[in-house]
Amino acid sequence: MKAMVLLLVLSVFAAGKEISYDPASKDGEFETELTEFRYTDREVPLKVYLPEKKPAPVILLSHGLGGSREVGTYLGEYWAARGYVVVAMQHAGSDESVWKDVPRARRLAAAKEAANGETFLDRMRDVPATLDQLEKWNAQKGHFLKGRMDLEHIGMAGHSYGAVTTQAVCGQVFGIAGAKFADSRIDAGLALSPSPPNFGDAAKAFGQITLPMMLMTGTEDRSVVGRTTPESRREVYPALPDGSKYELVLKDAEHMAFSDRTLRGAEQRNPEHHKVILALSTAFWDAYLKEDPAARKWLDGKTPSSILAEDDIWQRK
Repeated sequence: MKAMVLLLVLSVFAAGKEISYDPASKDGEFETELTEFRYTDREVPLKVYLPEKKPAPVILLSHGLGGSREVGTYLGEYWAARGYVVVAMQHAGSDESVWKDVPRARRLAAAKEAANGETFLDRMRDVPATLDQLEKWNAQKGHFLKGRMDLEHIGMAGHSYGAVTTQAVCGQVFGIAGAKFADSRIDAGLALSPSPPNFGDAAKAFGQITLPMMLMTGTEDRSVVGRTTPESRREVYPALPDGSKYELVLKDAEHMAFSDRTLRGAEQRNPEHHKVILALSTAFWDAYLKEDPAARKWLDGKTPSSILAEDDIWQRK
């Protein structure tokens, strides 16, 4: 009888833990550090968000065109408070140097010129180089990152050009070159404002990505640079194979709704959008980097729909 009572108590406690899972709250403390490293002819500035817990899973964060390691602060701070080491990379050549010290009338043209094959390939080198460096620092005596990172659980996230970067290192296929930029150390990817392939069929480009992926876009998410439309951004999700794939489409969300920066003249952002982005992305990381069954149950259940606006779209497969 005592054994049965104990089993009942444990069952109730476990059920309570599942019900109480809440990715929309953050209670942890974190600190930030600025650092950089050099490989071959490139320097990669980093902003590192460090949680109290160690070692902690790692999330790489890639900024959009014209951004820097300071973009995405709302994501880095929140995820770090939830127990992740967040490493925001700055990509030379497609960072803020694109528009700084450029006359305002020339900035859009300069941005378009910077969105080219060379800067894309540079980003493809930055990601594995950063992971290599993190491995060294994690083992380096006296370094502030010594023993702070769980490098067996790594996520990759990015907005706009950073989403393009994320898609590539998560396994996007590029014609006869295949998935040449995929990095096997990455366990899950979050693409904010994803993009279809520049050439070829979306199904061929994304049909082999087996990693868990979450895509977030908006009904007004059109590109200022290039010809990406809200409709074309939604070509990515159907092209992904089934299994741990998620898509969020926020009603009336513009391109910069997924950043903490706004474009000159952009409308005031909807404050609810960031709340939803943070909650869903955190549940995704908890489910696939921390392997938390309560997070997976929350993510795959009905609760996500309850935090969305009426005309938002949420789907999974």
